[in-house]
Parts: sequence; C-alpha cells; structure tokens
Amino acid sequence: MIAVADYGASNTRSVLRALRAAGAEAELTADPAVVRGADRVVLPGVGNFAPASRRLAETGLGDAIREAAQAGRPVLGICLGLQLFLAESEEAPGVPGLGLIGGRVVRFRTELPVPHVGWARVALTGAGRAHAALARAFAGGGGGGGTSFLYHVHSYHPADVAPETDLAEADYGGAFPTVVGRANVLGVQFHPEKSQAAGLALLREFAAWAP
Repeated sequence: MIAVADYGASNTRSVLRALRAAGAEAELTADPAVVRGADRVVLPGVGNFAPASRRLAETGLGDAIREAAQAGRPVLGICLGLQLFLAESEEAPGVPGLGLIGGRVVRFRTELPVPHVGWARVALTGAGRAHAALARAFAGGGGGGGTSFLYHVHSYHPADVAPETDLAEADYGGAFPTVVGRANVLGVQFHPEKSQAAGLALLREFAAWAP
C-alpha cells in the first residue's frame, strides 16, 4: 500500500486519484503510524515551504517520512514535496527541510515570467538513464526514449545537488534539476498527476519500483 501523506497540501486528493488511475493501491492519511507502516510513501504539495515544513513537524509526518526512507522503503516527493526533501529553501530562510537529499531550493533567476507554468521537456541525465524506474517511465516519451513532456507549476527549484542525484533536467531560462533522488528516495518538481499519460507512467513505475 502507498501512503499519501496528508498534511494540508492542496493537491493530495488529485495525487491519490492519479495513483489509483495508475493501478496502485493508495491511501490518503494524516496518521504517522500508517506512513511508518506503508510499503511506500508519497509526499505531495503545493504552497509555501515554511508552513508546510512546520506542519510536517507538528503532525509527526516529517519524522515518519524520514523513518520510512531510512528503512529503505520507496519515497516520492512531488513539487513542494520534492523541495521539502532538501535541506533548505530560499523561500523560507532558516526553516529546515527533511534533509533526505543534499542540496537546496532556489528561486528562478530569469527574465522569463515566474512562476514557470506549463509543459516542459524533461531529459534524463546519465544518472537518470541508469535509474531503472525512471528509464522505464521515460521510454518512448515525447521526443524519444530518455525524454518526456511534463507539467510544471513552480517559482522555486532544486539547486546545488550532487551529479549522482541530478536525475533529469528541464530548461526555463537555463537548465535546472527537475528530478532528483538517491537510493530509495525520489523527487519530481513537476506534477505527474497533471501530466496525462507521461505522469501516469511515472506513478506506475514508482508503484512497482524495488530500489
């Protein structure tokens, strides 16, 4: 069973519906014990880093997600959920993230309109092509194997991530990591639940992923 952590983020139910549409058994839960006991965990999110981080701490869900990750169970962060996996964010100086992946979150530095909204071509890096679940999800995607078009809505993105954790990149006034991960932890800056067949393919592969 996949536990979708419910900490007040606005896109939790759409993520739950997408997981079920992808054929996964998934449950929306605010109970840290359910998260600890789940086969795999999804942390969705839309909104501001600071209140989301505080809510994870207050509810105990943050510790439960850390424990699930440390136990080796697959964990997926989506949009703000990915950003919360990192140590810190420019959006909320001094507010800690979960620290599951090295790096930080920065605001776009571009003359293009911010937030970045819309479909973007996402290309796997060398590390991403070696990631079995991602490689399968991206196979035959828009533009051929190793690339896909996925829907983004964000003003901030990961930065300063290690090359081995930078799994896929997109471009918006410059390249930025849009999939990051290590071991059993995976985070995506885009919204798979809004990305039609390409997004469902990624969720389907996550549901079957055995790191």
